[in-house]
Amino acid sequence: MGQTRSKSITKLSPEVLEELEQTTHFSKKEITRWYKDFIKDCPSGQLKQDEFQQIYEQFFPSGDVSKFASFVFNVFDTDKNHFITFAEFLTALSITSRGTVDEKLDWAFSLYDIDHDGFITREEMTAIIDAIYCMVGSTDEMPADDNTPEKRVNRIFSQMDKDNDGRISRDEFATGAKQDSWVVKVLSLDKDDQADCD
Repeated sequence: MGQTRSKSITKLSPEVLEELEQTTHFSKKEITRWYKDFIKDCPSGQLKQDEFQQIYEQFFPSGDVSKFASFVFNVFDTDKNHFITFAEFLTALSITSRGTVDEKLDWAFSLYDIDHDGFITREEMTAIIDAIYCMVGSTDEMPADDNTPEKRVNRIFSQMDKDNDGRISRDEFATGAKQDSWVVKVLSLDKDDQADCD
């Protein structure tokens, strides 16, 4: 972000602030507030994976957040340097909280496409959905056709994999997610969708 790494980075440069205002859905005032909170929790300006997981644990204390937090961390960490900078954090937060439908779908696709090859396989989707089910809780109230990750994945693939090639392209995902919003809605961590980890 153009700043030296010291014990604590207390202020964003005007250039970085301007860039973040242009590239996110936040005002300068909001960016400054988020930055103060981020630096308070991460004085080095770097959010590490274990710290990121602890944030998820606060929201889902009875679930196992480790797998899902790891997947989300990898999407936030766009430069793959094993920590999240404030800019990476704010950009992802902007997309997931205020982004357009297409921005949210693109972000969600990036999460499900674990190996970043441009397609989502059954194995990748199963890994993400299993992690979600482990994180959020009980499947008791779910319909029988969705009460396991495998059943949910089978239903999603039957709806989205239009060419039946065993993988979902970005276009198939965007079209299908607009028809079955659960795939994207669950990524906003809405506690109305509950599931269980065996």
